[in-house]
Amino acid sequence: MNKTTDHGLKRAEMDQLINAIELPELNKQFLRARWLEQITWMEEKALDALWWYRVLRLATIIGGVIVPALVSWTVGDGDDLIKALTFIISLVVALSAAVEEFFRYGERWRHYRRTVESLKSEGWQFLQLSGPYVNMTHSQAYPAFATRVEELSREEVDRYMTQVAKDKKEEDRIPSTT
Repeated sequence: MNKTTDHGLKRAEMDQLINAIELPELNKQFLRARWLEQITWMEEKALDALWWYRVLRLATIIGGVIVPALVSWTVGDGDDLIKALTFIISLVVALSAAVEEFFRYGERWRHYRRTVESLKSEGWQFLQLSGPYVNMTHSQAYPAFATRVEELSREEVDRYMTQVAKDKKEEDRIPSTT
């Protein structure tokens, strides 16, 4: 099953759960538009970042293993094809490492996954009326839930700017020693 279909099914299941709770329709619309949309968007971003992270890391790892083997074949008067292949794979390794370092796909993936899991956990507690929502109705719990979702969203933006984006800016400012 592809990720688009999988997300569509999960979204449909969550939509059914939202429809089943006793809550004014406007609050249900907010729940879908803010909480569910945020989860769906971040899950998609996490999957994209994970895909790029794995592709680039695998290219770096595999190429990093192959290049020394090819170099050992070209000791002395080696074959021009092997020399060209060694050069090309070396470029792929260097480019893969540079692109992953620049875009920080691994850090982005971990960031989005952390936030998605926090939002999901908060949502499940709200839907099940557990944790901080115990002994309340959905209508009573909704204001606290909406506030918590907004707090998590603000924390996500702050964390992204300070950990993912800011770290890169600081590295860019470090003067080169070469």
